[in-house]
Amino acid sequence: MILHGARLRAGATNGLTDVAGLRVGHAGLTGPGARSGSTVVLAPPGGAVAGVDVRGAAPGTRETDLLAPTATVQRVHAITLSGGSAFGLDAASGVMARLERDGEGFPVPGAVVPIVPAAVVFDLGRGGDPAVRPTAATGAAAYDAAHDGPVPQGSVGAGTGAVSGGLRGGIGTASAVLGTGATVAALVVLNSAGSGVDPRTGELLGARSGLPGEFPADLPAPAARARIAELYAAHAPSPGTATTLVVVATDATLDKAGCTRLATTAHDGLARAIHPVHTIRDGDCAFALATGTGPAPDPDATYLLQAVAADVTARAVAHALLAADAAPDRPSYGSLLTGGP
Repeated sequence: MILHGARLRAGATNGLTDVAGLRVGHAGLTGPGARSGSTVVLAPPGGAVAGVDVRGAAPGTRETDLLAPTATVQRVHAITLSGGSAFGLDAASGVMARLERDGEGFPVPGAVVPIVPAAVVFDLGRGGDPAVRPTAATGAAAYDAAHDGPVPQGSVGAGTGAVSGGLRGGIGTASAVLGTGATVAALVVLNSAGSGVDPRTGELLGARSGLPGEFPADLPAPAARARIAELYAAHAPSPGTATTLVVVATDATLDKAGCTRLATTAHDGLARAIHPVHTIRDGDCAFALATGTGPAPDPDATYLLQAVAADVTARAVAHALLAADAAPDRPSYGSLLTGGP
């Protein structure tokens, strides 16, 4: 793919961990009434510079004020994403405990304080029991599962109970390597009021930002398209009960202001891949991480980095829909694409 004269390719795994040093872990709840979980993105030792941009009208977040360019702390040690609505913010406490154990955090006299911003999606009761939701133990389990290989996608971690436009939502990820050598990647938790599918054609909106051959060329059959439209028409969540979360990351060197701008451009990717987005029903939130192993980009390279951040976010949304599993009470895009229920 060529963007503004720059040739792009996916990273080795086409996922967030293509930004060297990042690790991703998922943990899901099990048992009666359970359909939720948590996901953690771990920064390299010593942390990463971070920013945030919250656009949805009903966010559930923790430690986002600390990411303002005017705030003192410069680095974060993890980002926690979780189901469970506001209750799920407790998952970040488990991640903090693990980081403290491992000596990672902001140094204070005699101790360290891990900096773990967090955000949640609403999935209460999706498995039948609203009281079954992530806790600190779920966050700790996601930390323990974190690794630097390919990122599992679909109905896992914080995306276990996700719904998007009436279809199963979930986790999706994508990456790009720029001609400058910099890598930019995104991970999304897709739980949107809006749809990621064009109701007229059945096309994944985010696939329009895809690299050559990245997404299937086939579209759902007419009966499946009609089913997608029917599900979306019936999908009317109450205000505050939908949200898409993003972590976009790069190995370039950025300050907090640069990370904040990178998070802002990730929302452009959401706007391309989900319609509508940032509504009264959503709590959409984008975090950005810069590991700083590469050089600081000049203005032209910064422009390209921001443009591609939007693209990888849109692609990640499409991958979330493709990877999601059908549930007994709700089909996935992939199941309808292949003629399933």
